[in-house]
Amino acid sequence: MKGFATRAVHGTFSGKDPNGALRMPVYDGVAFEHENSASLAQTFAGRKPAYVYTRLANPTVQDFEQRLQSLSGGLAVLALSSGMAAISNTIMTLAEAGANIVTTRKLFGNTLSLLSKTFQPWGLSVRYVSMLDTCALEQAIDNGTRAVFLESISNPQLEVADCAKIAAITAKHGVPLVVDNTLLTPYLFDSKKAGVNIEVLSTTKYISGGATSVGGAIIDNGNFDWRRSPKLAGAAERFGSMAFMASLRQEVFRNFGACLAPHNAYLQSLGLETLSLRVDRSCDNALALARFLAEHPQVAAVNYPGLPEAGSHAVAKQQFGASFGGLLTFDLADEEVCYAFMDALRVIRRATNLNDNKSLILHPWSTIYAEYSPEERLAAGVRPSMLRLSVGIEDWDDLVEDLERGFNHHD
Repeated sequence: MKGFATRAVHGTFSGKDPNGALRMPVYDGVAFEHENSASLAQTFAGRKPAYVYTRLANPTVQDFEQRLQSLSGGLAVLALSSGMAAISNTIMTLAEAGANIVTTRKLFGNTLSLLSKTFQPWGLSVRYVSMLDTCALEQAIDNGTRAVFLESISNPQLEVADCAKIAAITAKHGVPLVVDNTLLTPYLFDSKKAGVNIEVLSTTKYISGGATSVGGAIIDNGNFDWRRSPKLAGAAERFGSMAFMASLRQEVFRNFGACLAPHNAYLQSLGLETLSLRVDRSCDNALALARFLAEHPQVAAVNYPGLPEAGSHAVAKQQFGASFGGLLTFDLADEEVCYAFMDALRVIRRATNLNDNKSLILHPWSTIYAEYSPEERLAAGVRPSMLRLSVGIEDWDDLVEDLERGFNHHD
């Protein structure tokens, strides 16, 4: 198999372009004409693969899906309008009212809100455990569990659970393991090799190539027997290994309409071509900045999985190898010092996104966790003194100079 970067650049066309274009054109249209009524009827009945309506499938979007499938090694990929759409569509396909999902409070704030404030009122039970405690995790799983959900590196707590150990537990109980791999992408973490069954991504982040567009993706790794799923056992009889993806596409995705726009798919296909280059630079910068911050007298604490002293380092190194993503956190004296530090920055931008080409900083306590009580924020591992730094691809010395500007803001 060719290397990651080569596959990312060249991809695979679903069919030869009539004009010989080396890049899939943008099919911005909505409807697709068929030669006759029989062809249209066969397509709607699922007996003929063809395009009918862009909300359901589109050539440009499919090209992006095929490229991502090639890079991930998954069985099938579905592109959606956002990372949150990827998570919500996955949960709705796997679970039903009266069932439960086992997860952790060490999650992105909007994901916590989706589970506790959107899905629970509709009858889905959510059980929270520490993903570092495999005994507690196994005890939380029962006959009503439809999935175990976690993040490969939690945002912003930067907790790293041992996915292979968790996958062994979920496989034993016949429960799919779903992992949000946004902070690493398939380039840094082979979720299938670790035993993960479903991978979800916010392609808005690293994949889009500089925050050009919003998008999400669901990757079915093809390593779960869907006959063991109470929700999808019937679909497994009909579709076999494609039961999850067929149910997702033909029901939840179709009915909720969270489709990726063709132009966004085009932009994200471009982003895939340079993904490895940008991720490598971001990871190198993040490790260097983490080391710099760890030695700074005004920094109370630094958290980055790439630091040997980080609690997650051993598992992260075993699981991811030599690269640990582009996100780090550090603590200053208090909340007011954090605000003053952020306001003094000139290169690093004050914005809420991750894995942009630009370095971005925010204060999680007052932003992405603002809807939660102080007790809930602390339980989620978020502190008033914490800053989250998403490290971009700028020159390292310019980033250090800017951080020093923040530290010296009172001069």
